[in-house]
Amino acid sequence: MDLRLTDEQRMVQRTIRQFVERELIPLENEVLRNDIEGKPSLSTEKLEELQLKAKEAGFWGINTPEEYGGADLGAVMMALVLMETSKTFVPFQFGGTADNILYYANEEQKKEYLLPTISGEKKSCFAMTEPGAGSDTRNIKMTAVRDGDEWILNGEKTFITGGNEADFVMVIAVTDKDLGPQGVTCFLVDRDMGWTSEYIHTMGDWGPASLFFDNVRVPHENILGEVNGGYNLGLEWIGNARWIVGARAVGMAERALQMAIDYSHERETFGRPIADRQAIQWMIADSAVEIEAAKWLVLNAAHTLDRGEDNRHLASMAKLYGANMGNNVIDRVLQIHGGMGYTKEFPFEKWYREARLWRIYDGTDEIQRMIISRNLLKGNVKIGDYI
Repeated sequence: MDLRLTDEQRMVQRTIRQFVERELIPLENEVLRNDIEGKPSLSTEKLEELQLKAKEAGFWGINTPEEYGGADLGAVMMALVLMETSKTFVPFQFGGTADNILYYANEEQKKEYLLPTISGEKKSCFAMTEPGAGSDTRNIKMTAVRDGDEWILNGEKTFITGGNEADFVMVIAVTDKDLGPQGVTCFLVDRDMGWTSEYIHTMGDWGPASLFFDNVRVPHENILGEVNGGYNLGLEWIGNARWIVGARAVGMAERALQMAIDYSHERETFGRPIADRQAIQWMIADSAVEIEAAKWLVLNAAHTLDRGEDNRHLASMAKLYGANMGNNVIDRVLQIHGGMGYTKEFPFEKWYREARLWRIYDGTDEIQRMIISRNLLKGNVKIGDYI
């Protein structure tokens, strides 16, 4: 069992790190200044310029299958990339990707939705959560009623990432209430078919949307997968994302901790650097241990997925521990910086608000604990069988 990265993985990790240090971190002061002034963090033109530079460097569709022009580097490599890009708060994502369930589209749907999404011509979002149905998917109320060759959709979705910018949505609606959770279907619905969105203001930079469907007519041919097959698609979309939260937390925490270490050498109190104070040393030590533990939980979940094995239990563990680790570390780092850490001159208050969201979306802490404990209590997973 080799617990070290391969030469290829180290090369990609090093290249991504150089890209972040050269292209993204120098933009941080601009992002902080724009945030203070209430402006967008970066212009659309600047973000497109960054994506073009990344594409020229060979990073396009990092986890997209090669048949669609991607690099298909796998889950472990994706985790390593996210750990590097999350070391900055500059809002950047590598292009050339699409939601994993969009690959279940038929050939016509791939031409109309998948390929334009990968190329960046179209933007998508996934909508399952409702005002009364978050993790409790059995409580989904949005309906889809068939009318000849069309389905009529009515209902509301909420907290939808990318919902304000999306050209189309992959939306889950009830098509057979007698089947319970299994009686839902996923539809591909263009914005110009009639659904609308409304911005939701949050305490952080995340600006999700509420989506409204009022007798929106969708052709039968726009069903993604099969009728009453939306539940499993939804679970696959959610489950695939959970360990990603942990990867982002690791990246942010590593950068923040290094900043705290550097600051502790510079900042003096009573004639000595605060790095000499045991209180600071213990916060640094605890943070380093927690980051390392979270990192291996994430990599194990990703490695298991690369092997084609069920990683949902590990993904829940990586998400639960990683999200809480991120909250703990940024809280300590802010404390180490004292009053300055609370100002917008440093990124810690920005990270603080972002990290708090990690414990909520893609399944709250409580949901992850329920999943983990249920797997163990029912014997679906045995203690010690995580490797």
